[in-house]
Order: sequence, then C-alpha cells, then structure tokens
Amino acid sequence: MTSTDLHLPRGATANAHYAVDIGPELAGWTHSSLRVVELAPGGDHTFTTGDGEWIVLPLEGGCTVQIESGPTEKDEFQLLGRASVFSGVSDFVYAPRDARVTIASGAGGRFALAGAKCERRLPARYGPAPEVPVEERGSGTCARRVRNFASADSFDCDRLIAVEVVTPGGNWSSYPPHKHDEHRPGEESVLEEIYYFEIDGPKGLGYQRVFPSRAGGADVLAEVRSGDAVLVPDGWHGPSIAQPGHDMYYLNVMAGPGGTREWRICFHPDHTETTGGYR
Repeated sequence: MTSTDLHLPRGATANAHYAVDIGPELAGWTHSSLRVVELAPGGDHTFTTGDGEWIVLPLEGGCTVQIESGPTEKDEFQLLGRASVFSGVSDFVYAPRDARVTIASGAGGRFALAGAKCERRLPARYGPAPEVPVEERGSGTCARRVRNFASADSFDCDRLIAVEVVTPGGNWSSYPPHKHDEHRPGEESVLEEIYYFEIDGPKGLGYQRVFPSRAGGADVLAEVRSGDAVLVPDGWHGPSIAQPGHDMYYLNVMAGPGGTREWRICFHPDHTETTGGYR
C-alpha cells in the first residue's frame, strides 16, 4: 500500500450513511472494520451485522440500541454515552453476527461501530462504563491513558479487539514502535489494525508513523486531525505524537486470522531500551 492508501483524512470514506466507513474491501484485508455514524436529534440508523460482530461505542452523546438476533430474540439497551471522547469512559453494546441493529438518539450524537468478521455467534451484551479497565501506561512524555473496553482479556468477542487511548498534549504513545504481522505462537499474533483519531481543540493535530517490517511493507508518516484514520495492515507502528496543548484520542480496532483471540506484539529492536512503556 502507498501512504495515500494508509492515511484516510476526514471525509475520505464518508457516504450517505457514515462519516467514516472502512471495511475489508476498502482496506485490502480480511477482518477489521470501522464505521462512524452521526445522528441528528431524534435520528436513527439501522444496519445488519452480516458475518461480523460489532460494538456500538458512543463518541459523543447517548443512544438506544435495539438488536434483533432472531424471530424471537430482541434486546434493547440504553447507552448513557458521554459528552466527548475526552470526558471519560463510555458504556457500549456488543451486537452478534447475523443480527439487525437499530441505533436511535433523542439528543443526537456520534457513534463508532467497531467490527470484525467472525465465526462464533455470541449473545448481545451491554458493557457498563464502570467495568471498563483503565490503565495509566508509560511515564513522563510517554504517559497516556488506555481504556481497555474490548481488549482480549477484558471483554469476550470472537475476533474483535478494540481499545481507546488518550495521549496528553506533547506526549508520545504507541511507543516503542511495535508490530503484530507474523504468526509466532506465544510471541506475536497477526492483527489488522485501524487507528481512528480525534484531537482536542479545533486546530489540534498529531502525527502517526508506520514503517516497514519487510520489503515493500506499510510506510507512512501522517499528520492527523479529528476524523482521520490510519490503516496498519503490517509493519512497525508508532509513535503516535500529540501536538503540545492538544490531547489526542485514538480508537484502535483490530482483528486477525488466528485461532486464538490475543494481542501479542513484537517491539522494534532499536528501541528495546526505551522506558516509556508500550502503546
């Protein structure tokens, strides 16, 4: 892929239904997807999950989520949501494959749909915000906050792994550079990854680096702003750099072909002495 393929500026994948719409066909891979739906006050949106599992995650505002998993299976969940991605952790809903999902919001809002193609059909479930593990990772200029709402060890999915990271202005995260593009049992897992960014402040920006782990591999240095996404099909990724004075948020969506759902990474050998911590 070229750098143009990997960096998707705000609006680059927008359509009549979604502000962001990244699926396997667009990304050139097999499993990971991300959509962002924007609802006006009183608005709603319906989609079918098909052969994928999906998490409905409020970015701004709250909503009601109805899930029809079969002729007699219907669940309804109320999501309190949040004022913004910088205001704190949000509750969320898991929707299984082969289901019909309707999102409705009385006050309006923006909602991320993190998805992955899967095999198992798990039950629809609600994820309460107080149960989301929050990790203070790194130190000094590498300090950041990780919200492990759907990490491999915190919430059960078939393939999907998703976390949020908030990096204070001026700091680095996704550091040291690391990769997950080889199957090495117990050491590294193969995962396709999407980074979706929001920056605190209308003029804020950040930078994302992805560089090759093999000849012809992914290579991009992108200036990112709110609504941008960066694809990581392979390669070393990091750092993610926040502009001083502007906190940076990103949503990571990952999935892969491995028989075990796990996040195992390999650090770049030139940065193994770094003490700032990973991601």
